[in-house]
Amino acid sequence: MIRGTLMDGQVRIMMCDTTQMVQRAADIHHATPVCTAAMGRLMTATSMMGVMMKGENESVTVTIKGGGPMGTLCAVANHGDLKVCADDPQVELPLREDGKLNVGAAIGKDGYMTVIKDLGLREPYIGQIELVSGELGIDFANYYTVSEQQPSLVALGVLVSGDAVLKAGGLLIQPLPGCPDEVIDQIELRSPMFSDISREMTYAPKEELLEDWFRGMDLQVLERTPLRYHCACSRYRMEKALISLGRRELQTIIDEDTGAELGCHFCHSQYAFTTDDLKELLARASRD
Repeated sequence: MIRGTLMDGQVRIMMCDTTQMVQRAADIHHATPVCTAAMGRLMTATSMMGVMMKGENESVTVTIKGGGPMGTLCAVANHGDLKVCADDPQVELPLREDGKLNVGAAIGKDGYMTVIKDLGLREPYIGQIELVSGELGIDFANYYTVSEQQPSLVALGVLVSGDAVLKAGGLLIQPLPGCPDEVIDQIELRSPMFSDISREMTYAPKEELLEDWFRGMDLQVLERTPLRYHCACSRYRMEKALISLGRRELQTIIDEDTGAELGCHFCHSQYAFTTDDLKELLARASRD
């Protein structure tokens, strides 16, 4: 992730290459090309939100419920660590008339995008908007404009060939308060240059593309942040989840089942608990 400014700090920009983590998500979820593109766009946009978080333990969760065959999509970012899941990542759809993957049809547009920012306070910040297209670039731009009163341009792209993610990435441009209209007009005039961003990123490195796209606009690169697909699930966290069910529910599982197995939606790790394990957790729940 590259973070920078244009025009002496009047415009904030972020550009990221998410190819490796999108490939990791595709492999974990055995995703079809259209679902890989959908999850990749969601992760890319969420990564930009995650990198903007300030506190070490702050995180952002973006949930998409568009009514499409993929069902609910969810991405979580903790700074540069990302993970994603979908109800059905094996959906297959015909290409659009222009030959591109039909991400909008896979996600659907009759629903909502919900953004939850956990800032370490008692109550998280929650913003929600109706989906516009389901293609996600326009939807994230709309979220920034409506929920955060921050006009934004968002370009997202995932280039897929079979099971391989050839390139994935995104660009966020945000004119800051007081930015002159002529600067915004310049950005809008240049927007066709990065409308197909994943394909553009196959031709040149991020830095070269930014210099080319924003030539004459005083581009300043301020920071670089590594990104990775990372799930922090663990047996300890699964134990806490079981304990949180309460003593009565735990006792019911012990009485009626021969143990329990919990699976993580984000990385598909499985955690098995024997009846004796559950009795130990019940004892801990009783002490607490």
